[in-house]
Formats: sequence, structure tokens, C-alpha cells
Amino acid sequence: MALDAKHINDTTKWQDLTEGLKIFEPATSKMFETGEWRTKTPEIEESKCKQCLLCVPFCPDSCIPVEDGKRGNFDLMHCKGCGICEKACPFGAISMRDGK
Repeated sequence: MALDAKHINDTTKWQDLTEGLKIFEPATSKMFETGEWRTKTPEIEESKCKQCLLCVPFCPDSCIPVEDGKRGNFDLMHCKGCGICEKACPFGAISMRDGK
């Protein structure tokens, strides 16, 4: 029998995990800090950012928060460094640097 995601940790036996490619409960991604997978890290150049927020809907991991109508700092605990935000920014305000 599969465990709920909140009960899975580094001591969980593989036999107790959910079968691959099956999701039995919603909204579990925030429970797992996937930023450690990152090989590139997004950086924002504030002087170039126009606050157009075009980068926000393109981020597949919702790592660009918006507060009071302005973009916040990247959520690096969940960012996987894919670089889609860099490509989406029409002003060249986002760049990807090597490393975490």
C-alpha cells in the first residue's frame, strides 16, 4: 500500500512507495525541495527588469512569486534551473549562471 507523500522520507522502503507515474494526492511539489537538482541558477538584473511579469507564467515550477503586482526573488528551493525564464524575458533581465 502506498504512503501519503507527507509520510515519505529517507527511511521509507521502496515497497511502500506509490507506483511510478501515478499521483494519488494533489499539491505535493512544495513538500519536496527540488532545487538541489539545479546545475544553473537564474539571476535577475534589476536595472533591466521592467516588471512585465512575462517570465512568471512560463516557469514550470512556479518559482517566480508575485507580490503586490511585482515579481519577487526566485524560489531557489524549487527552481530546477531549466532556463525557460531567461528565454521568456524580452528585456534580457534574467541570465543563468553555472552552479547552485
